[in-house]
Amino acid sequence: MKTTLTALAAVTTSAMFAFAETDTPVIGAPLTAETVLDHAEIIRITDAIDVAVDLKDWDLARSFFADVIDVDFTSLTGGEPARIPADDLIAGWAGNLTGEKQSFHLRGNHQVVFTASDAAVVYSHGYAWNRMESGLSAENGGEDLWEVWGPYEHHLQRLESGWLVTSMTFTATAERGSEYVRNTPGG
Repeated sequence: MKTTLTALAAVTTSAMFAFAETDTPVIGAPLTAETVLDHAEIIRITDAIDVAVDLKDWDLARSFFADVIDVDFTSLTGGEPARIPADDLIAGWAGNLTGEKQSFHLRGNHQVVFTASDAAVVYSHGYAWNRMESGLSAENGGEDLWEVWGPYEHHLQRLESGWLVTSMTFTATAERGSEYVRNTPGG
């Protein structure tokens, strides 16, 4: 287990810092008096998305996104990255995380890069689990938990209403647990 976790940490860390090889400013650039409040607000927004999803507060979750967003969850779902209405993203989450299905999302190691005075990217490590007691039955696999982790990339734009997410990508580096829990909406 220790070897697996060490390997996972190395993969996740290298994936996070591979982003620094782009043409954007370097991750870890010092905060300035001009950027410290925006930096805090951007981290607050990415964390608040997770809290809203876990509370199943779909209106609150929706409030953090621009009307149309680019999403890439292909490492989990296959397919292609897509540009979709934010309402569709939230409806998809709400349709999966219903009834008995519980979720817990955790994010850390935020690295905010300002690409313009009104645009930023935040890179973070993410962890999520879903739990459904119905997974414990023999016909559902006998396991009630599914979990996944990997790096996130959120692009945000400052609009009249404040900072909003315009794009998000999650790259699953590891997952384990019940396929039933992963793939079955809560009842």
